[in-house]
Amino acid sequence: MRTGDPAPDFTLPAWTSDGASELTLSAQRGAPVVLAFYPGDDTPVCTKQLCSYQDDLSLLTDLGASLWGVSTQDIASHERFAAKRGLTFPLLADTDKRVHTAYGAKGIGPLTKRAVVVVDADGVVRYHHASQLGLTYKDTEAIAAVLQGLSA
Repeated sequence: MRTGDPAPDFTLPAWTSDGASELTLSAQRGAPVVLAFYPGDDTPVCTKQLCSYQDDLSLLTDLGASLWGVSTQDIASHERFAAKRGLTFPLLADTDKRVHTAYGAKGIGPLTKRAVVVVDADGVVRYHHASQLGLTYKDTEAIAAVLQGLSA
């Protein structure tokens, strides 16, 4: 997966603040989507990452973007995690790692990478960053700068 590639379409089960559902990437055409791949619900770095995104969510939504968290846990795990941490953006369940693989976020063996992918309003990948070790993440301001560049 490289910048400029068409974003692979997918539909995944999702926890949303309105209840469990499914989300399809291509249904979001017309607005950018930020995909935040993270290794696990309620783990220290993932919790810090997703809570920071929640705290600064308006930096992304004010630019017309949606934020979707994507991990390999199931909907029940996402629901517990979101309730415990006050998350309001969708958390998608990629339990078979199909989407992780398509977006370069699958690690070695059972591991997954921490990755951020920005898909523009036309469904094209405009930014892709994957962390090999998963100990660091792109902050909301860095993601917002990418989004601002889309409209420039």
